[in-house]
Amino acid sequence: MTLSPLTPLLAEARVAGRALAAFNIIQIEHAEAYAVAAERSSLPVVMQISENCVRYHGSLAPIAAATLAIARACSQPVVVHLDHAEDVALVDEAVRLGLTSVMFDGSKLSDDANRETTRRVVQQCHAAGISVEAELGEVGGKDGVHAPGVRTDPGDAARFVADTGVDALAVAVGSSHAMTERVAVLDTDLIAAIAARVPVPLVLHGSSGVPDDGLVSAVAAGMTKVNIATHLNQVWTEAMVARLEQSATVDTRKYLGAARDAVADEAERLLRLLAGHQSLRRAR
Repeated sequence: MTLSPLTPLLAEARVAGRALAAFNIIQIEHAEAYAVAAERSSLPVVMQISENCVRYHGSLAPIAAATLAIARACSQPVVVHLDHAEDVALVDEAVRLGLTSVMFDGSKLSDDANRETTRRVVQQCHAAGISVEAELGEVGGKDGVHAPGVRTDPGDAARFVADTGVDALAVAVGSSHAMTERVAVLDTDLIAAIAARVPVPLVLHGSSGVPDDGLVSAVAAGMTKVNIATHLNQVWTEAMVARLEQSATVDTRKYLGAARDAVADEAERLLRLLAGHQSLRRAR
């Protein structure tokens, strides 16, 4: 298979009543794990590089090059996605490097500025064949207008999509970023109401805090892309610590390999769960 833009995979998932899983990358081993999970499950996957990840590595190009190479070698469709980019210059770089999707996050801007900047990003990316996800207002956990308890208005969401031409929209429906416990309760009635008004697929951010049954219900109500990062970071850390406690080693391949394998297993389980397949085992 080849690298894919986000839009056609979202369209397929929406018609099938399933969701596309999107997992964040920090180390190269994350991308390797997600490719393995996609191949085992025979399902597409989104590999996401966030602006925070770029800041950690110091630049986008090296981690993007590695992720793109792993994605091209995968037998399943892979989207390589720039996530939560607030800097338009970073979007420009992602386009030059060949990423196939971007999320421009203008939620900290004024409403007018968010719409205008997002519209310009959409025009640029569409000219290059790249999909664009955006956010009407911040999802909880990032101290923005969508702090926990705040919800996206369906009419506002529909107008934002009409004004900007985005291919997917992240909405606030009860989740929150960086949750380490899976206790969030989503407003599935609101998800359905937004899905009925908005012509593009909806995206759930902060999904690590949502239990399995909540994720399944969200997909049934109309979510088409589900972003998971913190939960997989927990899986990674637990496996790495367990390996180091089992026997001390200075060989980084030993404990990073254990973490990679554990993340591959859980990513496969989540891919199947969001596609409506049988869960392999209980989540951590």
